[in-house]
Amino acid sequence: MCDAAQRMDFWTRIFVLCAAWPAALSVTRYSIPEEMERGSVVANLAADLGLEPGGLAQRQVKLDIFHNKKYLDVNKKTGELLIMETMDREYLCPSKLVSCLLKLDVIIESPLRIFNIELEITDINDNAPHFRRDRVQLDVSESATPGERFSLPNAVDPDAGMNTIKTYKLSPTQHFTIEIQTGTDGSQYVDLVLTRSLDREETPVHNLILTAEDGGSPVRSGTANIIVRVQDTNDNPPRFDERIYTVNMTENSPVGTTVIKLNATDLDEGPNSELVYSFTLYTSEKTQDVFAMNPSTGEITVKGTVDYEDMTFYEMHIEARDRGSHPLLGQCKVVVRVTDMNDNYPEITLQSVKNTVKEDVPVGTVIALVAIGDRDTGDNGKVDLFIHDSIPFVLNKSSDRPMHYQLIVSKPLDRESVPDYDITLIVRDSGRPPLSDNETITVHLLDVNDNVPRFPQSFYSIRVPENNAPGALLTSLSAFDPDLHENQYLVYFIVEKEIANTSMSMLFSINPENGNLYALKTFDYEMEKDFLFHIEARDSGSPPLSSNASVRVAVADQNDNAPVIVSPWRAHGSAVEEKIPRSTDKGSLVAKVIALDGDSVHNSRITYQFLQVSDASLFSLDQYNGEIRTTRMFSYKDWRHQRLVVVAKDNGEPALSATVTIKLSTVETAAKAYSDGGEAPPEYDIFSDLNLYLLIGLGSVSFLLLITISVTVVLKCQKVKPGNMAPPCRNSVISERNSTVADSTLVSNDAYWYSLFLAETRKGKLVVRQPVPKGSRYFVSSIPRSAAGSATSDSAPSTLQVCLNCIHFVSGRFS
Repeated sequence: MCDAAQRMDFWTRIFVLCAAWPAALSVTRYSIPEEMERGSVVANLAADLGLEPGGLAQRQVKLDIFHNKKYLDVNKKTGELLIMETMDREYLCPSKLVSCLLKLDVIIESPLRIFNIELEITDINDNAPHFRRDRVQLDVSESATPGERFSLPNAVDPDAGMNTIKTYKLSPTQHFTIEIQTGTDGSQYVDLVLTRSLDREETPVHNLILTAEDGGSPVRSGTANIIVRVQDTNDNPPRFDERIYTVNMTENSPVGTTVIKLNATDLDEGPNSELVYSFTLYTSEKTQDVFAMNPSTGEITVKGTVDYEDMTFYEMHIEARDRGSHPLLGQCKVVVRVTDMNDNYPEITLQSVKNTVKEDVPVGTVIALVAIGDRDTGDNGKVDLFIHDSIPFVLNKSSDRPMHYQLIVSKPLDRESVPDYDITLIVRDSGRPPLSDNETITVHLLDVNDNVPRFPQSFYSIRVPENNAPGALLTSLSAFDPDLHENQYLVYFIVEKEIANTSMSMLFSINPENGNLYALKTFDYEMEKDFLFHIEARDSGSPPLSSNASVRVAVADQNDNAPVIVSPWRAHGSAVEEKIPRSTDKGSLVAKVIALDGDSVHNSRITYQFLQVSDASLFSLDQYNGEIRTTRMFSYKDWRHQRLVVVAKDNGEPALSATVTIKLSTVETAAKAYSDGGEAPPEYDIFSDLNLYLLIGLGSVSFLLLITISVTVVLKCQKVKPGNMAPPCRNSVISERNSTVADSTLVSNDAYWYSLFLAETRKGKLVVRQPVPKGSRYFVSSIPRSAAGSATSDSAPSTLQVCLNCIHFVSGRFS
């Protein structure tokens, strides 16, 4: 039963195949380029085969598999033939056939039908040519003849048709070209052809580039480096630098003396450039007995006696031969000329010499008489005398006596620059080589007083602190005189000069021997700040010479003056009493402390601090201007009497200070009643706009009138008789202090007096504030500092009384 069923199935399949055979005979052909992307549509297979797209799935359409890869597939909904895998023509068709066909069968199961499909894959230029060896070395003999061929490696290109290798190119060269040959299978072969003879000495290596190009678009190419190394042949003979060498040589040259070292060159390499030197047959035996040749170095040396009387010159014929298989040689000639030896030295004879002269000797003075001679003859007997060094002496040849010279002074001499001269006289003959002899003459120069003393500096600045001890050493001023002995001994003086009717010798002293400068008195920076005078240095020569230097002695300030409180003014040891309204606002000026310091700017910088204060929360003190202001308004809890102790401290080291005690009393002020009982009465603003303008106007007019009257009074005071005249009064002013006035009165009186005090002090005046005999006012007078010390106590009041009466009258009128 089974065998009958199997036989039945076999015949059924045969019947089906026979029925499908006519359909399989038709072939459908498509053509696509290689490297198409996945999913690309090749064609509509259902339309081309006459099938319904909708029934492909039911009819079980499939494609066979090629190379174990499913490159194509049928979309069973649309009937399109799709690319499922990128196809590489070089992989599918390794042979370089132009046509690459991929045969597929489309099988329809129900009913069974088979369709043959041929898919042509066309080539694209996706591969560049490349050489199997990208670097090729060729060894070519330089004796190679033009036309010789050398095989080069071929390039390969997997592409086919026009995209495969089309041609080869060689980089530009004058010696090579390429020829392309095609084999029976269509392959191309490249030969390198020599077109011009090679010369290794000119170019030992040729670097060429071989390029292979295909016919695709765009064109692709590949390159290979061709290195041609030129092999040497013995084609260059040795060559000497010169054909004839001429050497001059003295007789009696010692054995081993080098006559000349020959140098021949061969442009070849290796054994072809190794040279051997030798004498030729044209060199006499006598010459070869005197000279020897080194075959390796070409050095010719003396091996016998060179005698001028025996032979005046020698000729040697030299050849240089290389070590090539076919040796080449070069020749030259060496001529040695023998010169007669100069074996007698010239002589010098000193006939008269002056070894000691003064430095101020006149130019042209004869120092020595010299005679020279030589026992040789000819050029060897011709002698000359000269001085080799550059010195202020010259040789003068005698006109009437040959071979005689005078050594004379050619330039002024200076002992301080060069005290001694060693004059070397050199006599030389004209032989070859020349012989010479020398004689040295020593000339000593005597000193004359021709140099003035010189200080290292033309101006000296010396600082001395004030309050110095009398007799203190300030500095040492030393001058230098390059002369000798008594011309060098210096004496120092202070050039007399008076300052403020005081001789400089009363202030300073100098040691005449060593120049030590001393201070004879104690200096006060507040009196004199510096001194300017001259120091003279004089030597002991004949006549004596001198010079001077300027000296400035600057007095350095020390903190020796304590601050003086000038405002608020009070008697010594007493306190200042002030009254202020109890309704004073916050920030109001209570008092202003002004202190002065007679020291320099640095030491006189004043700062103010509270030393004691009854209530620190009520008052503030500005540490720089000394203003005392309220920090808040007075309350009913505050005491009516406040005590402030202010210390004024300078900036010196150590710091000095002064104190002032200010007693403040607060007074009640009347308040106006207002209709509104619940509101506090407003305070009256003293400095309203209108009051301020009136105050400025009245102050300006009063100030101008006061200045006019003061100038008139000063002019009147200057008309006093000279005999009873006191120091001139530059400015005078009455300062009145009223403790009950407001802050403006306090500031105006003290500030004006303080500005006057500073102005007069900086002008060099001494400002005095003293009580006026009549009245409770104070008089301020400014007089010169220089006159302050000389004025007597009797004359000052009489002179100042006139100013006092006038100003007192005016002040009373304006107050």
